[in-house]
Amino acid sequence: MEYNLILLILAGVFGLFMAWGIGANDVANAMATSVGAGALTIRQALLVAAVFEFTGAFLAGGQVTATIRSGIIESSPFISQPDVLAIGMLAALLGAGIWLMIASWRGWPVSTTHSIVGGLVGFALIAVGADAIQWGKIGNIVISWVVSPLLAGVIAYLLFLSVQVLVLRRKDPLSEAKRYVPFYIFLVGFILSLVTLFKGLKHIGLHVTTQQSYLIAVAVGLFLALLGRAVINRLHLDPSADIAFRFANVEKIFGILMIFTACGMAFAHGSNDVANAIGPVAAVISITQTGNVAQSSPLPVWVLLLGGFGIVLGLAMLGRRVIATVGKRITELTPSRGFAAEIAAASTVVLASATGIPVSTTHTLVGAVLGVGMARGISSLNLRVIRNVFMSWIITIPAGALVSILSFLILRAILLP
Repeated sequence: MEYNLILLILAGVFGLFMAWGIGANDVANAMATSVGAGALTIRQALLVAAVFEFTGAFLAGGQVTATIRSGIIESSPFISQPDVLAIGMLAALLGAGIWLMIASWRGWPVSTTHSIVGGLVGFALIAVGADAIQWGKIGNIVISWVVSPLLAGVIAYLLFLSVQVLVLRRKDPLSEAKRYVPFYIFLVGFILSLVTLFKGLKHIGLHVTTQQSYLIAVAVGLFLALLGRAVINRLHLDPSADIAFRFANVEKIFGILMIFTACGMAFAHGSNDVANAIGPVAAVISITQTGNVAQSSPLPVWVLLLGGFGIVLGLAMLGRRVIATVGKRITELTPSRGFAAEIAAASTVVLASATGIPVSTTHTLVGAVLGVGMARGISSLNLRVIRNVFMSWIITIPAGALVSILSFLILRAILLP
């Protein structure tokens, strides 16, 4: 079989495996709070994610993808040896995919971006040495381990306090929920539109100014607020349900919010994080077609389909474990708490995109869930689970790098004469 064809087949297989890992682990960012809060069943979450993650990955996953992912490694050392770069990209995909499979099986929510970064660092160290790695970028990632969950936690804490003050602590929380939830729905539409415009659509070549992005976000927010009000007015509320739990109907109204957040976050996530799987695939395609090391390359439609399909497959097969950790095991979530966590995570992503701070969607969501838990007191948090999650974050880049090194050595021995 022709050498380039073997590289392309392996790129497709390993890219699908990496996308599977993204679905198994990272889709919990969009679905975990909705499932944990009881707004969606796991089956409904799988359906919503399948539609919106795939749509985001396929429609907005990218016409042009940077082949040297996130500028983590220099391309210049590979100009004279493009085959080594192609094999390195395969090793990075395999290393990151294997680590995501292990983490997902254990129920650890880790960063898919950091996993692929670890894979790239590992093969580059072995192939050309430490000089090829942009260590400043690695330092920024380490800083983000603290900054992103802390910022999201503070925002989530303040958001849930606002829900308590405006709704839950009032004499008639049900009427207050009907009054204020449309405003929260506006906030959902506004923030998630900005997530999509700033972060999700950056690969599609759509040129929208910052001012236009905010105008679009306001329009979407207003539309969803009106739609949400209409849905709430048609909602069947059972006064007797409030006898057992005073906020039963209030949480039912907030459950409507969670459906909006789940759809929006799934689309934004699919459109952005699919690049972690298809970026290295695009690099291999470019090298096999041109024989050169290019910084960017046109992306065939089949690669986007591959990424979208892999994400949905991973979520369906193994996504329940990470969803259970984030949505149920860190702290008890209700729709009002889940809403605060989801929007805090999305707000942090918007702030990070605007300021250039590298953040992980996974880390921001976990931080936001912690913030909501802290609003009820530290006793409401499962500290053992939180410790395991934090440890999994720390070892993600080294673990991805180690498996990538082993993969690179094996692939180089097999594929290079």
